[in-house]
Amino acid sequence: MPRSKEIQEQMRTKVIEIYQSGKGYKAISKALGLQRTTVRAIIHKWQKHGTVVNLPRSGRPTKITPRAQRQLIREATKDPRTTSKELQASLASIKVSVHDSTIRKRLGKNGLHGRFPRRKPLLSKKNIKARLNFAKKHLNDCQDFWENTLWTDKTKVELFGRRVSRYIWRKSNTAFQKKNIIPTVKYGGGSVMVWGCFAASGPGRLAVIDGTMNSTVYQKILKENVRPS
Repeated sequence: MPRSKEIQEQMRTKVIEIYQSGKGYKAISKALGLQRTTVRAIIHKWQKHGTVVNLPRSGRPTKITPRAQRQLIREATKDPRTTSKELQASLASIKVSVHDSTIRKRLGKNGLHGRFPRRKPLLSKKNIKARLNFAKKHLNDCQDFWENTLWTDKTKVELFGRRVSRYIWRKSNTAFQKKNIIPTVKYGGGSVMVWGCFAASGPGRLAVIDGTMNSTVYQKILKENVRPS
């Protein structure tokens, strides 16, 4: 939500002058082009404190200087995996001591929120280019084409293993930028190899692969599962 525009002291003084001449809120609002609630607030403040100048604000001043804030945003943007503790240590190097929760709040106010990174397959530049070319080639294909397409693939599913998660700092709608994802590869301790397929109408059969995959095994899988799917 954008901050409201502060009324200049000269304008506030003008409000009081017109009020003292006997005019009401509505007349003052119309004469100066201000909201009636703004006029009322200025007059109430003048009646209570006898002044229209800004009063000292309550609360402790922020410890994060503009320079420190720029450094926070620069480091979190350059390396989204930087933790709030690491940013806290970085600020300490320029003699700014704040709690790590303060750092998280300040980054949030600047649009950088802590999120779990998306996991995407680790692709080479060649694979990325091939996938993009495929998408462009079939971008305008009719519905019948996709309804008669069967997608197949094989993968190794991990049965054991610990997947460590950590936050990253990112802005909205940037989840799939390269620096904001965790590349995944198909390996791990304790796993099972499976073959599967799906179409526009839904998923097809799932086949568990015993032993080593070779051309004979793969042809058998296709023969037993593609047509029924």
